[in-house]
Amino acid sequence: MIIFELNERVLRVQPSATLAISAEAKRLAAEGKPVINMGVGEPDFPTPEHIIRAAEKAMREGKTFYTPAKGIPELLEAVADYYRQRGINTKAENVIATPGAKYAIFEAMLATLNEGDEVILLDPSWVSYEPCITMAGGKAVWVPHSEGFDDAPVEEYVSSKTKMIVINSPSNPLGVVYPESFLKKVRDLAVDHNLLVLSDEIYDRIVFDTEFKSIATLDGMVERTIIVNGFSKTYSMTGWRLGYAIAPEEIVKYMLRIQSHSVSHPTSFVQYAGVEALKGDQSCVDKMVREFRKRRDAMMKWLDDIGLDYAPPRGAFYMFVNVERDSMEFCSEFLKEKFVATTPGKAFGKSFDTWIRLSYATSMENIEEAMKRLKDFIGSH
Repeated sequence: MIIFELNERVLRVQPSATLAISAEAKRLAAEGKPVINMGVGEPDFPTPEHIIRAAEKAMREGKTFYTPAKGIPELLEAVADYYRQRGINTKAENVIATPGAKYAIFEAMLATLNEGDEVILLDPSWVSYEPCITMAGGKAVWVPHSEGFDDAPVEEYVSSKTKMIVINSPSNPLGVVYPESFLKKVRDLAVDHNLLVLSDEIYDRIVFDTEFKSIATLDGMVERTIIVNGFSKTYSMTGWRLGYAIAPEEIVKYMLRIQSHSVSHPTSFVQYAGVEALKGDQSCVDKMVREFRKRRDAMMKWLDDIGLDYAPPRGAFYMFVNVERDSMEFCSEFLKEKFVATTPGKAFGKSFDTWIRLSYATSMENIEEAMKRLKDFIGSH
């Protein structure tokens, strides 16, 4: 076999810590075992019908060819208008549509990071931030959350090499919505040290008991914030692969350069579905959020009864739970014995090896059965 020297940056990216558990869950389900998937990171609701009709209409009208690499003007303007309504002074020139929010993050990292630049991540954080940083030549610097998960000593980790701070609110895996006090601290650090902030707002509409606030609404932050958002979670469009970024025009220009030489643009007719999602009936979102709230409340009662600690879930659709033992071992044994698939906490950072992520993006019946199995499993170990 011929051996080739591969890219060192990609070699530094570790395979997903959850692949083995995911594969085992699929194997058990194929055998007919009663597997309940509490690890999935996508809504279990169908894409709203009016969004599907918009995509179908676009296809039938022949909108199936290349679009501008940056995205169709109607979508760029719809995104800009959505954020202007939220108090952020932006325009279509600041927007780029991408094949999913994940690709927007990847482009943003490639466009802004140089070799050795440091990027601050809050521990725990979504699994793909660090690989994107690494492949762009940067280095992730993990900052542990303070008790309560609504703050973190970011100021202690800023160095001369720091280029960017990443925040995700509501958070995956925590479900935490960061308070304005924390956002203001990050703002002050960004201004004082001339830093960029990447604000991942993919769960911005899935919020309970509080209000979401974008850091870009704070004084001096529009010109140094890269907002990333998309349609996957809010409109149950994960497989449609449509996201976007809002950033200073110079950064958008370089992201566009990357996009035009890689994926070209998001799928043409999907972009028209995105316009309808933003400008059409929003009752589908309200209905979904109400259901997520009911599921969250039910899970909190179950976890309180079992006696497990968890991060305060005020948004998204995850519960981050301390099981007080090695998370990989716990998830593997829980799946093997009780047929419930969960996500180990060590996949999300450095300091939460005894925590697991439970997704309540599944039916109430599945949640109740999974919690019964969890109670039995905890009681027998």
